[in-house]
Amino acid sequence: MTPLRFGILGAAGITPAALIAPASENPDVELVAVAARDRGRAERFAAEHGIGRVEDSYEDLLAADDIDAIYIPLPNSEHGRWTLAAVDAGKHVLVEKPFASNADEAERVAARAAESDRVVMEAFHYRYHPLIAEVIGLINDGAIGDLVDVSAWFDVHLPDRSNIRYIHDLAGGSTMDLGCYCLHLVRSLVGEEPEVVSATYRPSPEDDRIDEALTAELRFPGGVTSTVSSSLLEDVERQSATITGTLGVLQVEGFVKPHEGNSLTLKTDGDSTRIDVPVHPTSYACQLGLFVSAVRDGAEILTGPEDSVKQTRAIDAMYRAAGLEPRQ
Repeated sequence: MTPLRFGILGAAGITPAALIAPASENPDVELVAVAARDRGRAERFAAEHGIGRVEDSYEDLLAADDIDAIYIPLPNSEHGRWTLAAVDAGKHVLVEKPFASNADEAERVAARAAESDRVVMEAFHYRYHPLIAEVIGLINDGAIGDLVDVSAWFDVHLPDRSNIRYIHDLAGGSTMDLGCYCLHLVRSLVGEEPEVVSATYRPSPEDDRIDEALTAELRFPGGVTSTVSSSLLEDVERQSATITGTLGVLQVEGFVKPHEGNSLTLKTDGDSTRIDVPVHPTSYACQLGLFVSAVRDGAEILTGPEDSVKQTRAIDAMYRAAGLEPRQ
């Protein structure tokens, strides 16, 4: 069977881990070409990673007849625009999170995707790793009783304020890059859409429109509560979730990149049980495999445009609750 042929928009730093490495282990995937704003950068990227062709522009890449799918790891502000362009060019799309800069843009992209027969997936890779399947299975089996609270934290140490995550015009901010994982996890585990009760943020000293850190309190229709919190500048890095039920607690560490190390602990009646979850395959490999199956066989994706619209609406609501405007 002919492999699914990918083109890559941009020479982003995430691409080697998110696409190139898993593609090298997947016989159903071929990386055909890359394009970047700077052709020289694209040529260096292609040479380093064994990609056979460099296109002169993003438009040329989208127009190529020998490319079936596009991977979009561009700055946040460019995700919606180029997803639309790729769908219009008849390509399947794997786009990095966040799906769009705001809910209005997400709705436009989702509507266009619905009109096409193309697979469009937001790259919340963590969602496809066995760790999350194990957590959901334990919840569904009643291991901790009825859900009471589902909270998540994602903190990193990123002192370089020239990084695109601190640039408002590129739709930067801790929520757009980190808190989105926390929000997506709690939405996935609760299975409902939240109301944002309140939110507070710590502004970047260089631009008070940028949330260097943001914490939001959520409430779901069924009564479950949640805290989601993220920070671009903490001394101790953290990616964890605490899932509290009427009969016990699940503690999850390393949920964003479970292949780099994770732990899952079930606590009930004073007992604590460590549940082993395989580190490999990587969450990126799981994501790519599902994407290929969705294109080839119509497999159901967990992070499609409909989910992305709901996710982006909640992000907008978090920003508004904190006194900020959604990204444009």
